[in-house]
Amino acid sequence: QVQLVESGGGLVQAGDSLRLACEASGGTFSSYGMAWFRQAPGKEREFVAAISWSGYSTSYADSVKGRFTISRDNAKNTVYLQMNSLKPEDTAVYYCAARLSQSIVVVPAMHKYDYWGQGTQVTVSS
Repeated sequence: QVQLVESGGGLVQAGDSLRLACEASGGTFSSYGMAWFRQAPGKEREFVAAISWSGYSTSYADSVKGRFTISRDNAKNTVYLQMNSLKPEDTAVYYCAARLSQSIVVVPAMHKYDYWGQGTQVTVSS
């Protein structure tokens, strides 16, 4: 059983940057593909970014391409989401998710992920 704990959220102004972190415990981190999803008030949870177990492959939602970067440090059991040029529409609760996979193929589908964190709030003011 993998436990995921997100950190790094907060209140920032438009144009600012934030780095989210998600630390995993209870499993072999390098056996898991990782992803970030987000859910804004009144909206469905949506895919943000994903990374394969080795970091070789990544995928991004069109809305964040060129602004967000997902990365991982398997030695620290941690996946990161660097968010630059933040916009008010990025305001949401951000969730970290894990799926047991050693494929280089990354998957944006929420139902493919087995483990979820509790989320961290990101608020971007205009």
